[in-house]
Amino acid sequence: MGKIAFVFSGQGAQYTGMGKELYQCSSAARAVYDMADSIRPHTSTQCFTADKEELSLTLNTQPCVFTADLAAACAVAERGIKPDFVAGFSLGEIAALGFSGMVSYEAAFKLVCSRAELMNTAAQKTQGAMAAVVKLTPQRVEEICKGMDKTYPVNYNSPAQTVVATTKENIPNLVAVVKGEKGKAIPLAVSGAFHSPFMSDAAKGLGEYLNDVTVNEPQIPVYANYTAQAYSGDYKKLITAQVENPVQWQKTVENLIEQGVDTFIEVGVGKTLTGLIKKINPEVTAFNVEDKETLDNINI
Repeated sequence: MGKIAFVFSGQGAQYTGMGKELYQCSSAARAVYDMADSIRPHTSTQCFTADKEELSLTLNTQPCVFTADLAAACAVAERGIKPDFVAGFSLGEIAALGFSGMVSYEAAFKLVCSRAELMNTAAQKTQGAMAAVVKLTPQRVEEICKGMDKTYPVNYNSPAQTVVATTKENIPNLVAVVKGEKGKAIPLAVSGAFHSPFMSDAAKGLGEYLNDVTVNEPQIPVYANYTAQAYSGDYKKLITAQVENPVQWQKTVENLIEQGVDTFIEVGVGKTLTGLIKKINPEVTAFNVEDKETLDNINI
């Protein structure tokens, strides 16, 4: 058997009740929710009972998905399954940093709360939007973006899916141009143009916040969205840069496979990353863990 990577879910897959079964069946998962509640009261209640609209607000989404991600990872580890590498998609990277020991769980949770506030403020200022472009190569999406004002490829998800950030007013034009290229642009239900220059103020603020945060050497190698490589050099710069630069997800997965990973376990919310990984390389094994059934179904 090859190596194992835990991959931590990102924003967008949140739903009412996320993590509730793991809270009930895993003491390790429950400890994560209790930690979150001690810092941000009622986080667990929000995860378990809030409606989709409330959970889709960035200020709520990020701490809630972070908690569900980290709790799921701890529940899997409690079963004796330990990863050789970890990576997270967007906010999932902060949970990966916590799980790897680069920052304490408490510090990681506080970091994600600050990140959410900064990104929410930047989003309100810029009125940005995002759309997933499918059926076109990343290279063609890049060309389309170059021909439009304030439009950027920001999530390189798979060979046939690239997410674009732009202004709200540009979305109809983007949809039309992509359709003309025989692709499809699907507007996303997000509150801002994340991982783009629209987030420069958020990145600056996060950098200032990190001045007072202790970042340790990782106990498990963490692959960064910004470089698609294991964290090295200036750790704080990598955490900050992620906010205003593209998520190199396809390269991250490919690089992990080159390191011998043949089993990916998506921890947290939904199975978006599991689906993307199978599109990047159908030969690897990919599980997702978000409730008791999926936890019990892991066969390694």
